[in-house]
Amino acid sequence: MRLRFLGSTSESGACPSLYETDRGTVVVQGLELVDHDARADLLHVLDGETAVEVPRELLVEIARRVLG
Repeated sequence: MRLRFLGSTSESGACPSLYETDRGTVVVQGLELVDHDARADLLHVLDGETAVEVPRELLVEIARRVLG
């Protein structure tokens, strides 16, 4: 799988960031959600999965860039 950087709302360009893959999926880079109460609200988390928190602004900005 190959990744293409879509963008970040981080001033340094680190995380949180979004990437698109050559498989038609999106990869999220960010800090793992470790708040126990919030994790308890997650549904159907499979082995090997985790949750990453990203600011809403990042999703809005990438959607604007990608979707025009």
